[in-house]
Amino acid sequence: MKPVSIAPTAVEHPGLRGAYLVLLALVGLGFLAGIGWAVSRQARPPRVVVMATGPDGGAYAAYGVRYRQILAREGLEVRLRPTAGDVENLALLRDPRSGVAVALLQAGTTSAQESHELVSLGTVFLQAVWIFRRGEPQGRVFAGPRVSFGPEGSGTRAMMMRLLRLLGTEARSYAPLALRPDVAAEELLAGRIDGMALVAAWESPLVQRLVAAPDISVLSFARADAFVALEPTLQKLVLPAGVGDLARNRPPHDVTLLATKTSLVVRDDLSSAVQYLLLDAASEIHGGPGIFQKAGQFPAAEGVDVPLGEEARRFYKSGRPFLNRHLPYWMAVPVERLIIVLVPFIGIAVPLLRGVPGIYRSIMQRRIVRLYRELKRIESELEARPPGSDTADLERRAADLESRANHLRVPLSFSRWLYTLKQHIRLVRARLGEA
Repeated sequence: MKPVSIAPTAVEHPGLRGAYLVLLALVGLGFLAGIGWAVSRQARPPRVVVMATGPDGGAYAAYGVRYRQILAREGLEVRLRPTAGDVENLALLRDPRSGVAVALLQAGTTSAQESHELVSLGTVFLQAVWIFRRGEPQGRVFAGPRVSFGPEGSGTRAMMMRLLRLLGTEARSYAPLALRPDVAAEELLAGRIDGMALVAAWESPLVQRLVAAPDISVLSFARADAFVALEPTLQKLVLPAGVGDLARNRPPHDVTLLATKTSLVVRDDLSSAVQYLLLDAASEIHGGPGIFQKAGQFPAAEGVDVPLGEEARRFYKSGRPFLNRHLPYWMAVPVERLIIVLVPFIGIAVPLLRGVPGIYRSIMQRRIVRLYRELKRIESELEARPPGSDTADLERRAADLESRANHLRVPLSFSRWLYTLKQHIRLVRARLGEA
């Protein structure tokens, strides 16, 4: 007797539901493992960052306040740390123990080799080199030796040392004071010093006040092209006559200035989510038109002293990532990491879940076919024996096979195949009885 061909269809059985539950549990465990991996791979973005600015009253300090206000809307607290200027900003950024993660730096302050732990988020504005003096001295930068180049550690002092070195002996003619910009301006206006230098943006209230002052003149760099050729981080600008006070025509003539670009610089281990927030804020703060810039000129994808960071490259290419635009910043990065983990995991899990019914059907089919195989062996042995032979052993095996069939649990869709098996077992037992 040949076994019946079995072609079962749908499966509904508590065992199948159990298999589903097991696989769902495995999927859940994998999901939790993915979350753990994502969190471990990416530290939770900070809720507080420290930004080094500059002296009180300067452009850096004013911009720092704006960054703090904008990022507060996103739930990120920015703590401002006043400094003497760019040199101190750099020292704090490079020191991981300082806690400073963000700062503004003028071009020429460092290099990629010196500051490998820093990355740029782009250039954000221009700062001119302003040399204010009393009167119109002839043949010298300043009318006298009483001048201020800003505090030690300031970008102004570092810039003036670079420029004066290019002038040779000129640098030895001064013993520069180290006054804060606001103090130096008051001393200059009162006539107690002969001049002061300041590296600052035109938007600085201090700069605009001094440009409009009737007794103060602004040095025009007659050989600006030569300075730019010797110091490639500089560029030439022209301050139009009358821009400080059109009614009194201050300054009375166009002034040729030297300028340097300022970059927003961060430590390379700063959370990418925070870097995107800073880039968004920079676009809002520095993206408008100005006396020396066009709308949209800044922030710019430039790495002047240190290379442009990877997050900055992505931002300038395609803007803020989708998740960073629609989720709180502290959630965006872990979710992104989780997606990276779960996409391939789901790609594996879904086919496995879809394959469970087929696997279960195969298991049920093999259980019935296995009994058919034993039944076929009993029938084959019966046919091979001579008539009248003892078949008691075959009868015991057939009875045992029938008992196993009676206790076999299969889904309802397999019941007809099981009942067919039982009928075939009874037919074989009947033949054994007749033998």
